[in-house]
Amino acid sequence: MLFNSWTFFAFLILTLVGYYVVPFSKDSRIVFQVGLLTVASYIFYAWHTPWLVVILATSTLVNAYATLRMLGTIEPAIRKQWLITAVIINLGLLAFFKYAALFVRTFMPGSWWSHWGFDLTQIPLPVGISFFTFQGISLVVDVYRADARGIDGLAPPANRTEFRSTFLRTAFFKAFFPQLVAGPIVKAHEFMHQIALKSFANVQWALAVRSLVLGYFLKMVVGDNLKEATAALSYPTFIDMPGINLLLLLYAYSFRIFADFAGYSLIAIGLAHLFGYKLPTNFNYPYLSHSITEFWRRWHISLSTWLKEYLYFPLGGNRRGVLGTYGNLIIVMLLGGLWHGAAWSYMAWGGAHGLLLAAERLFNNSFGGHLATCRQGRFGWIIGAAQVFLTFNVVSLLWLLFQLPRMDQVILYLRELSSWKPGFTPQLAYVVFVFGLPVVLYHFWGRFRTQLQAVRSEWSSNLGVIEDLAYAVMLFLIVTNSGSPGEFIYFQF
Repeated sequence: MLFNSWTFFAFLILTLVGYYVVPFSKDSRIVFQVGLLTVASYIFYAWHTPWLVVILATSTLVNAYATLRMLGTIEPAIRKQWLITAVIINLGLLAFFKYAALFVRTFMPGSWWSHWGFDLTQIPLPVGISFFTFQGISLVVDVYRADARGIDGLAPPANRTEFRSTFLRTAFFKAFFPQLVAGPIVKAHEFMHQIALKSFANVQWALAVRSLVLGYFLKMVVGDNLKEATAALSYPTFIDMPGINLLLLLYAYSFRIFADFAGYSLIAIGLAHLFGYKLPTNFNYPYLSHSITEFWRRWHISLSTWLKEYLYFPLGGNRRGVLGTYGNLIIVMLLGGLWHGAAWSYMAWGGAHGLLLAAERLFNNSFGGHLATCRQGRFGWIIGAAQVFLTFNVVSLLWLLFQLPRMDQVILYLRELSSWKPGFTPQLAYVVFVFGLPVVLYHFWGRFRTQLQAVRSEWSSNLGVIEDLAYAVMLFLIVTNSGSPGEFIYFQF
């Protein structure tokens, strides 16, 4: 079920009415609210492909059972056994449905398996499996790390009633529909303590409405309109295009992937607010980054923090010397790239980011102090602007590995771009300017808003009015100028 569909709008209204209006006593109401959202989440997930709930239910049962076995168990060996079992099953499900086809295409000739009667390269990919798998791993790891006492909001059950309540909480955590299929990735220790009685009067309406309006604007007006323009960024369409067109298409896709994914995250955050829950911020003006390191502190924050907390630190982080640190960075980003998709191009994308992260760390260790001194000088803003421009162009160039599925196509695109054929398409430039400008303005507003608040002036006192007007304009454009509806880009991951 797509967030940008009338079916979802009807689903949301019915769920909200049931969530807040149906009368129950306080204790029963908590169970009802959690149960209703869990059932609604399964309906949401199964709407177009009902069999998907089998995968989600299996993942939930594995993680819930392992969690219940670890809660209250003091023996370290037993706790570790259940942790390892749950992680292996989580990764096994992910590997089978997401990576089996890649493995078969790469390492197994068709003659080895074609006689089995089914095509191993056509195993369907359950929507959102990467996201709810990582949440399941977060759950069992957080419970394991907390020893027998459990985590805040998920204590060892003392009786049958508490046992059922704990199971329901874990099922709800895994299935909560706003972030189920494309994040933000929620860690158990960030969410479990929020499960409590929710009331209509305590909904943070301003945050919810602003997140929803901005999210739908980025997706439906910016992302969906740029989708039509970036269709030309495909093989063999881009061959023999003018150089300026190729560059515009690259920027258009960079704007689109931000608008589409940041839009989804904002919609998810706004929907969660409607039900009384807070999801983590997933984007913090990433195209203002001065380096790739800073970019990963601002882009898909829930993934980068998950990789740091559950992969980079367990690998040793920066505690194993210089070479060990560089190696860990590259390994984490290689796996992070492969998490995005079952293709070697995604691993190449992650590996490129990992190499850049390692190179930046090496550079900062050697020359970081000199660069910081230069940025504090009179013309430091020029250096800062150059860093932002360079980082944005490197990030945009690497997005090619998302759009073009094969490395030879990426290389061909780069050759076409470097040849810089003459010519120009005004219509493409117009589309990229009109629908890319909101992304630029959004980032500039994020850059200067804090400074305006700190300055006592007419502008700072009218910030609220300016923002209200901007949200009104965005709402108007959602109604009048949305592009053709389409799935969110990160559904494929």
